[in-house]
Amino acid sequence: MAIYHLEAKVVSRGAGRSAVAASAYLSCSRLYNDYDGIQHDYTKKQGLVWQQMFLPEYAPQEWQDREKLWNAVEEVETAKDSRLAREFVVALPIELNREQQIELLQDFIREQFVSDGMCADAAIHHTDGHNPHAHILLTVRPLDEQGRWQYKTEKEYLCMRNGEERGFTAAEFRAAQNEGWEKQYPYKVGKKKVYMTPSAAEAQGLIRADKHPKSTRYGRQNPISERWNSEEQLVTWRAAWADVTNLYLERAGRAERIDHRSNAARGLDEQPTIHEGVTARALERKGIIADRCEINRQIKADNALLRELKAAIRKLAQAVKNTLPVIAEAMEKLRANMIVFRYQLRHIGRGRQRMKDYIHAVQPNLVRYTELVQEIRGKGKERKSLLAQKKETPLYLIPKQCELSRHIAELTEELEELKSEKDMLLHSLECSDDAGIAAVKKDISTMEAALKKLSQQEEKYTAELNDALQQYADLKTQSAEFDPDELQDARLDLRPAMERSVVDRVQSAYGDKYDYLMMYDSKRDVADILHEETEARSIREHLRQKQQAQQKQNKKNSRDTWER
Repeated sequence: MAIYHLEAKVVSRGAGRSAVAASAYLSCSRLYNDYDGIQHDYTKKQGLVWQQMFLPEYAPQEWQDREKLWNAVEEVETAKDSRLAREFVVALPIELNREQQIELLQDFIREQFVSDGMCADAAIHHTDGHNPHAHILLTVRPLDEQGRWQYKTEKEYLCMRNGEERGFTAAEFRAAQNEGWEKQYPYKVGKKKVYMTPSAAEAQGLIRADKHPKSTRYGRQNPISERWNSEEQLVTWRAAWADVTNLYLERAGRAERIDHRSNAARGLDEQPTIHEGVTARALERKGIIADRCEINRQIKADNALLRELKAAIRKLAQAVKNTLPVIAEAMEKLRANMIVFRYQLRHIGRGRQRMKDYIHAVQPNLVRYTELVQEIRGKGKERKSLLAQKKETPLYLIPKQCELSRHIAELTEELEELKSEKDMLLHSLECSDDAGIAAVKKDISTMEAALKKLSQQEEKYTAELNDALQQYADLKTQSAEFDPDELQDARLDLRPAMERSVVDRVQSAYGDKYDYLMMYDSKRDVADILHEETEARSIREHLRQKQQAQQKQNKKNSRDTWER
């Protein structure tokens, strides 16, 4: 089934990344980075099926060599936290063959990026046989018509004229200066520094504090870069990928389509799944249940059941007529749907509770672990300082030597106790060493995000249950004209088949995760919500009174017959 996935990332030096390394990864090649002298070798990486460089018409042709292009990028970006490149990862539709996928990708890159002046480095990866995807690496600095890099931001000086302040670039200021605009510099006014124009400062006899004129904090952004970096442009690119993919699917005679909008924007109640990632999938292939995959399985099961139940409710709304058999069937179907909703709510509640229990159990240990690491670091520094002090103390100062030795011994003993406690904490957190703590923290973050999703699902199913209850109440009002005993008999005849259908549906959705006891509790919940025991007592009382009235009538008829 065609899916929509477009992930946008920025390759930033501030995050420890390199454009050369990113290109070597996507092309599964060996590239040398002139900026830091590191050679990035990904030649052993598997799964590369296609790769290509794309250049605008005025870019130097030598940049067809990706190593030269990305080293040119590394060279022009001099700041330690520079943005080096923009990267997109897109899922390719498996409904298209390889040639169609390549043509789709080429069309998208040329139309959206190269035509706008970007250089692109693209590759298709297909490592596991069912997840073809493409990496697209793009330059973020515009080129001029001579193939030279333009500025991303330019210094913007804040100038004054007749009390008005306005920003000018260096080129603009040369013309504005003839119109009376002046730069502002810092001047010493008492103990403070105040920005003012040289003419105003000269009139007051002030001394300039330094030579740097006043300017805007981030400078003036190149309008092309500003557009490329905007949220609106990202939305445009996302929509463009959906449009061109759907076009190619249509050309291939396929009915599948993708949509870049969120479920909420499309008016869908279904919960979106979370990104699993290669690590979680690798664990699953080894037979280990990954938390992320387990969460997605529950979300998919919930969504499948929700679609089925909504379709059933729509059918009921169209089919209900004022006849006893139809109303009895409609009420039993609503009751069956309520059982499913209650099962879902119980399942979600149990999952939430397990996650909360894990987080509440682990978080205090993590806090204590952090405290222990800080204490061990502090006492380790103190011990190191005392050892250095002891080494520098002359041997003939015996009292001083003894005192230092005693302090060092005490610190050593305290350190051993702290380390022992830390080892016990690591064992309780199922970590073999300190490196495992990062994985535990990541698990907690994942679970906290999952808890939010489960809360949303809980709200959704609670709303669905309330809607079903309202429809059930409306049907009860309609059924008032019928004999309650006959209606109850008709419903009880249908109930076993309805409940078997519920069990089959839930078992199909949850597989080996199906819980018989939870299903029993869900049925009991619905019985309580619908006050079925009270209703049954009322019907029994009504039946008893009816039988008594019939017996009296029979006796009266017998007496009348005897008298005649």
